[in-house]
Amino acid sequence: MTTPSTPSTPPPALSDDLRAAVVAALGTEHAAVWSYGLVSAFLPAANAAAITAASLAHRERRDAVVALLAREGVIPPTAAAAYRPPSPVTDATSAALLATVAEDDVAAAWRAVAERTEADTGGELRRLALDAVTAAATTSVTWRRIAGRTPLVPAFPGDGSAS
Repeated sequence: MTTPSTPSTPPPALSDDLRAAVVAALGTEHAAVWSYGLVSAFLPAANAAAITAASLAHRERRDAVVALLAREGVIPPTAAAAYRPPSPVTDATSAALLATVAEDDVAAAWRAVAERTEADTGGELRRLALDAVTAAATTSVTWRRIAGRTPLVPAFPGDGSAS
């Protein structure tokens, strides 16, 4: 005897405010992927594994957000052809600073997403946001160390004051 399948409950629709925050977070993921391409040209080969891991994490999160938005019927914005770094990247220190800024921007954007999710209705999105803030804070430690920036760990990752 077969049992009728029960339809899964569709995820709750994103509010306009939450959708805008997710789209902004996607923008920071696009920018981070681009930034790591630039960073890789200036940091020594000893940092290649860290650069690759960070870039891959941003690509995977970007792809997860694109899929999430598609399920919501939102056409996600594509990446820009290039991004303007906040300061010129000319050596290892300035490259590490760009990576730090990229991670701080990602943390701030995903913190905004986390603040807009409800614990009982935003499970997947909340988990994605919290994981992103944690990963960005952790990854930025490497770049802060190379750039000679302190503190290595911001007191409140994602609050926008760490860069």
